Amino acid sequence: MNDMLTQKPLILITNDDGDFAKGIAVLTRLMTQLGEVVVVAPDGPRSAQSNALTVTHPIRFRLQEQREGLTRYACSGTPTDCVKLALHEIVDRRPDMLVSGVNHGSNAAINVIYSGTMGAVLEGCENGIPSVGFSICNYSPDADFSQFEPYMLHIARRVLENGLDHGVCLNVNAPAGAIQGLKVARQCDGKWVKEFVKKTDPHGRAYYWLTGEFENHEPEATDTDEWALANGFVSVVPTKIDLTAHETLAKVAGLMR
Repeated sequence: MNDMLTQKPLILITNDDGDFAKGIAVLTRLMTQLGEVVVVAPDGPRSAQSNALTVTHPIRFRLQEQREGLTRYACSGTPTDCVKLALHEIVDRRPDMLVSGVNHGSNAAINVIYSGTMGAVLEGCENGIPSVGFSICNYSPDADFSQFEPYMLHIARRVLENGLDHGVCLNVNAPAGAIQGLKVARQCDGKWVKEFVKKTDPHGRAYYWLTGEFENHEPEATDTDEWALANGFVSVVPTKIDLTAHETLAKVAGLMR
C-alpha cells in the first residue's frame, strides 16, 4: 500500500521528429522532474504522419536507455504506432499523462490535422490519458527551447494535477523568439497555398517538393493561436477527438428528408 501511495506519476513521451531530436531530449529532461518517464519514439523522422498506422509490415522496438526514472525505446513505426505499442506492450500501468514533442515547427491552425506530434496526442486522448502536444515555431535542429521550458513545465504540472475533460487534449505552440506569456486560444481558420515547387530532373521529367505558404483567413482576429504566436504568446488550444459538427446535425437531418 505504501508503495502505491508514493508511486510517481507515469509519463509517456513520443514525437514525430525521431528519438534523437533535440526537442524530445528537452521534453524528456523536463518531464523527469515530474515523474517516471517512458519514451517510445520513432527511430527516425515521421513528420506529417497525422494518425497513420503501419499496416504493411511488422513494427519493432528496441531499448535505447534505462536508468532510474527513465526508460527510452526507439520504434520503427509512426508516432501513433508508438503510443499503441507502448500501451499494449511496454508500460505496466496506465500513464498518468502523455506528452508529445517538442516538435520542431508549428502545429498551430490547420497543421494540427497533418501533425504526427498531434496524432500521437489524439491517440493518448482516445485511450483516456490526459495528453498534450508541444511545438515551437522553429524548424532548426538546434532550436532554442529555453524560454519555452518553464511554460511546458507549468502546463504539464497543471494537467497532471487536474486532468483534462473526456475527449479533450491540448495543442501547445510557442513562438521562436521572446515569449510574452500564455494565451488559451482557438484554432485559426486558414490553409496552405502554393504547396508544391515543380522542378525537372535530368531526363526532363517533372518532380515536386512540398512547400507552401500559410494563408490566414482571419488576420484581424485576436483570439486565435496564430494571433497569439505572432504576438509572442504561447498558444494553448483545447482540441477534441469528436469531429462531429454538432451544431449542424439538425440542419443536415433536414436536408436528408
